[in-house]
Amino acid sequence: MKTFNPTTEQSSLFDNLEEMDTMQLLTNINSVDKTVPQVVEKAIPAIKAFVDAAFGKIERGGRLFYIGAGTSGRLGVLDASECPPTFGVDDDVVIGLIAGGDQALRKAVENAEDDTEQAWKDLQKFKIDKNDVLLGIAASGTTPYVIGGLKKAQENDLVTGCIVCNVNSPIATEASYPIELVVGPEFVTGSTRMKAGTAQKLVLNMISTSIMVKLGRVKGNKMVDMQLSNKKLVHRAIRMLMDELQVDEQEASRLLEKHQSVRNVLKQY
Repeated sequence: MKTFNPTTEQSSLFDNLEEMDTMQLLTNINSVDKTVPQVVEKAIPAIKAFVDAAFGKIERGGRLFYIGAGTSGRLGVLDASECPPTFGVDDDVVIGLIAGGDQALRKAVENAEDDTEQAWKDLQKFKIDKNDVLLGIAASGTTPYVIGGLKKAQENDLVTGCIVCNVNSPIATEASYPIELVVGPEFVTGSTRMKAGTAQKLVLNMISTSIMVKLGRVKGNKMVDMQLSNKKLVHRAIRMLMDELQVDEQEASRLLEKHQSVRNVLKQY
């Protein structure tokens, strides 16, 4: 049996942080942050396996759920919340849940992550079933909330994956498609909102963006289904149409106002 050795809890490679000046602090943090993309690169085969499995379900109408606690949970909720405005999908295609509920997005909820039953209870509110996909996110790889959710998902024949930052973790054993991002000790010992959080965010970007591209939610390199919910996005849409159709700003604006989305305009022209 492989030994679980949580590098996320190992002592920082730096010491006496309080004696560093501002330049030293920033330079040293940046020096360890530079290693994160290389760690993610090594995990691309595992990320691909999960994306392909998840896409197969979502393409047929399934949903992608994220569960996590603390920083990991917040990152999942963030990624899920950005899919509708960016790609024009419904709010229930990618769903992020955090231990302790939405109040935990702003303030820690005592002991919320230690309940092995609560994640599945939270997921039941969405009538989750074997057509859906569950991704557990936990830097440590030991969060009971995530372990319990994945275990029940496995019992109910869901596609399961995880993003963890240690090898051979308990959570990885409960996921069919584990993604292990071994970023090593944090600059501040145990502060997994730093390198571990950065790695998780990069992989979540990769997962959701890849799935949305495969679903046809991008044309060329443009977000043709984005919601026109503010002036910035309206102006972006106008620039897209100017570029795609080779028309001036006034005409692009007229077409957008008439058809209400970049995709609709491109269908007509």
